[in-house]
Amino acid sequence: MSGMRMKASRCPTDELSLTNCAVVNKDDFPDDVKHIEVSTGASQHYVFTVRFHPDVPRGTVGFSLPQRKWATLSLSQDIEVKPHHFDPTSSSECLCTIVLEADFLQKKTTTLEPYDTDQMAKEFLLQFSGQAFTVGQQLAFSFLDKKLLGLVVKSLEAADLNAIKAGQDAKPKKTKMGRCLGDTIVQFEKAENSSLNLVGKSKGKVSRQSVINPDWDFQKMGIGGLDNEFSAIFRRAFASRVFPPEVVEQLGCKHVKGILLYGPPGTGKTLMAHQIGTMLNAREPKIVNGPQILDKYVGESEANIRHLFAEAEEEEKRLGPNSGLHIIIFDEIDAICKSRGSVAGNTGVHDTVVNQLLAKIDGVEQLNNILVIGMTNRRDMIDEALLRPGRLEVQMEIGLPNENGRFQILTIHTSRMKEYKKISPDVDIKELAVLTKNFSGAELEGLVRAAQSTAMNRLIKAANKVEVDPEAMEKLLVDRSDFVHALQYDIKPAFGTSAEVLDHFLTRGIINWGTPVTSILQDGMLFIQQASSMDTSGLVSVLLEGPPNSGKTALAAQLAKNSDFPFVKVCSPEEMVGFTESAKCLHIRKVFDDAYRSQLSCILVDNIERLLDYGPIGPRYSNLTLQALLVLLKKEPPRGRKLLILCTSSRRQVLEDMEMLSAFTAVLHVPNISEPEHLLAVLEESDVFSKKDLSSISRKIHGHRVFIGMKKLLALTDMARQIEAHNRVVKFLTKLEEEGGIDTGTSIQ
Repeated sequence: MSGMRMKASRCPTDELSLTNCAVVNKDDFPDDVKHIEVSTGASQHYVFTVRFHPDVPRGTVGFSLPQRKWATLSLSQDIEVKPHHFDPTSSSECLCTIVLEADFLQKKTTTLEPYDTDQMAKEFLLQFSGQAFTVGQQLAFSFLDKKLLGLVVKSLEAADLNAIKAGQDAKPKKTKMGRCLGDTIVQFEKAENSSLNLVGKSKGKVSRQSVINPDWDFQKMGIGGLDNEFSAIFRRAFASRVFPPEVVEQLGCKHVKGILLYGPPGTGKTLMAHQIGTMLNAREPKIVNGPQILDKYVGESEANIRHLFAEAEEEEKRLGPNSGLHIIIFDEIDAICKSRGSVAGNTGVHDTVVNQLLAKIDGVEQLNNILVIGMTNRRDMIDEALLRPGRLEVQMEIGLPNENGRFQILTIHTSRMKEYKKISPDVDIKELAVLTKNFSGAELEGLVRAAQSTAMNRLIKAANKVEVDPEAMEKLLVDRSDFVHALQYDIKPAFGTSAEVLDHFLTRGIINWGTPVTSILQDGMLFIQQASSMDTSGLVSVLLEGPPNSGKTALAAQLAKNSDFPFVKVCSPEEMVGFTESAKCLHIRKVFDDAYRSQLSCILVDNIERLLDYGPIGPRYSNLTLQALLVLLKKEPPRGRKLLILCTSSRRQVLEDMEMLSAFTAVLHVPNISEPEHLLAVLEESDVFSKKDLSSISRKIHGHRVFIGMKKLLALTDMARQIEAHNRVVKFLTKLEEEGGIDTGTSIQ
């Protein structure tokens, strides 16, 4: 069959787009045609596997968007099409390896969820076995229920059939095109700058392995969500200890002697330090609580420190470089290593303890066979001399676990229940991992405990005496409702969302009375996307300014809620009444510090001029608070963290005079209601007035200039709700006029 002139068109359905096939009408080609060659120019030929579908008109070929991109086809373009038959004797017939570059199909919707390449390879063969592939070809790939991936064929290798027939040792040959078979090896590589998280053995050769990636089973170790931190600690602190001592000597390499684990309470610092000790082939670690070291007798605290290192010193003298590793773990290290000179009193006990510890870790007589692991959630309190290289030089933040980490932690804490079938099938650990944003490891463990106690409570009869159901052993089953109950009532994350405060701000909801509100919400969504995007700086600050009572706080709260960020904190003047200037600055600083610990954070700073103690008479304001806010509004969050700051103010001019406006990424104006139709839109939403009342109000305010804040208008409608129906309209209009919400040039009665 010779070439036919046909036209390019869209693929008729989304399902067919995912098949990676060109779609044609059955009447255009014989049944035995499996592939077609499409020519768009003299040297531009593309081979596609075909599927038949009645919705494709005769004389046209349906292509998906990735196919049109690859073959640079436009809709309704004239193309030459002819059947393509693979030669069974050709070496390009059988592909033995396909290497694919993977990225998210839609760059805006990304996830850090792991994609198992082994499963992906199986799924790829199930979907595309028998199809033709060309180097550079683009296709969409649907994998389980995860986000769609865009694949590009990087390289193809085909078996050399002629060499195999001749009985020679045949090496696969690179080829431009071939057919995927059921036993083709499929490898996936991550596209450059992609945030796709590929795991499994079918990753391409390009994927970089960490320096040492020991095959530890985190499940058995009881640690979840800290895989990256564990690997980083291993690379920095233990990689040099794996090599023979003579190699280390040749390099002149000194081992890392100290690690500091810091982060919020309950994230697994103590657990991790203990597991580092048991994981290594070392002496049993010495675990010391900071306060245990301190002694009331002079010199005893320092002697306690020396005792900890005595064994390591003795072994170092005896065995030299072949000495085993001695691990000393300090829990709550901030209790004994406070900055020197910061502790009140003239005893100086703390200072000498710090000096003794510094001398032992990195003094004149250096020990090369020790590893000191310190843990604290107050890194700022530790003497900075301890944190320099040579001492506690590996400083690892153990942050709040991400969704995958929470899934691991919950799996660990529910594994025993699964083993003994005490957990209901309706409990979805993945769903719980999504719902527990900003939970620490300890809070997740508490959540499982709370769900267990709720389940147990169902089997306890509390009459005159407490009795347990005799069949409790068989009946006891922790189900989804127990976890939901625990989430709602029992366990709240310390670094969570200020949901109750936001709900309080949004008691009346958002009434969309016109274009200004719509545009603010739309612009707000753009800023939310900008803040969460991987390509931006990570800091977006927006000021919502407008007249008093125009509804700025409610709109800011709605934007904070729309962001769906795991950490949303409200910084309001109400909670700082009576604070001194320095106390206020510390409180604001703490809100920002907490926000930096979460991947995505939103801070709502309400009524900024009240926070600055601004008063129009004088005028007076707190310069200390102003300077603190200016610094924090411009401070970029740590790498990999994103922060959205929403501020509200009724005094734009004042902020401009204070040189504060320039600190914001954007300023949104929240206007008062200034059109009669906008006022009527609010009244319709409020359900206070009947249709007859509304038409009466509409007639009377027609032609008058309206100017009233949203909050004030809602207060007037609440008042009108209390008035008898026959007198409601007159009273409402009178009050509206008295409040200055409508011009009084002519009477509106």
